[in-house]
Amino acid sequence: MHDLRELCSYAGLTPIIRQSGTSINGRARISKIGNQKLRNLLFMCSFNACKYNKACKAIYDRIVAKGKSKKLALIAVCNKLLKQAFAIAKSGFIYDDGYRSVLVRN
Repeated sequence: MHDLRELCSYAGLTPIIRQSGTSINGRARISKIGNQKLRNLLFMCSFNACKYNKACKAIYDRIVAKGKSKKLALIAVCNKLLKQAFAIAKSGFIYDDGYRSVLVRN
């Protein structure tokens, strides 16, 4: 896989919006079309990530503070974990808890 979006789609963590014109407006949900074992593993890892990973804890707390459900916050943590793992695998660097990415502006 060459792209982070492909990996998130493979794991089944991408949102699906159920909408049909103006009559049907369903809540956005995760697609669940993907690798169920990977998705379940990430979900179980998200519990510990909320305790020990500062970035994941910050995401979880921010989403719950907005009034969203805890399960939705855990899915966001799953996405964060997957993105962190992808970045580490692609760059080849060792995980650094204090690392901050530098955005390139054109």
